[in-house]
Amino acid sequence: MPDTTAPDAPLLRPTWRFLLAHPAHFIALGAGAGLSRFAPGTAGTLWAWVAFLVLDRFLSAASWGLVIVVATLAGWWACTVTARHMRVADSGHIVWDEVVAFWLVLWLISPSGFWGQLAAFLIFRLFDMVKIGPMAWADQTFKGFGPRGGFGILLDDFAAAFCTLLVIALWRVA
Repeated sequence: MPDTTAPDAPLLRPTWRFLLAHPAHFIALGAGAGLSRFAPGTAGTLWAWVAFLVLDRFLSAASWGLVIVVATLAGWWACTVTARHMRVADSGHIVWDEVVAFWLVLWLISPSGFWGQLAAFLIFRLFDMVKIGPMAWADQTFKGFGPRGGFGILLDDFAAAFCTLLVIALWRVA
């Protein structure tokens, strides 16, 4: 059957072929986590958690800081390119924003055991899904294509990370 989709129609659900077609897609879609049919943002955050646990054995605190900076810059590029190729300003399948933001949370609450990390995961996912306050502002203000849109994809998750860290800090001093 011929493909009757218009060439400039938005790509609402990426495929493995799309993921592997460009390095930016591979990064932005979280090495495949963003292909999840159910809750790709949650799948991306879970992928981030597992990757953090694996990488944390080899990285110092300072190295994590560098990884997060590099991952943010690479993610800005990857999210910008992938959103443009998908023709969707902020597809839920683009999960690199969850990955980097959750790495930041895990790095800053370290050392932390399973229950602390699980609490961070749940709080982060809540803030990322609800999009209130700073998350809503970032999500609405930086919509679009190009570098501004790519930055916006990351910014609302960094706002969710900030709010998560604030809740954890208040919880620890209470």
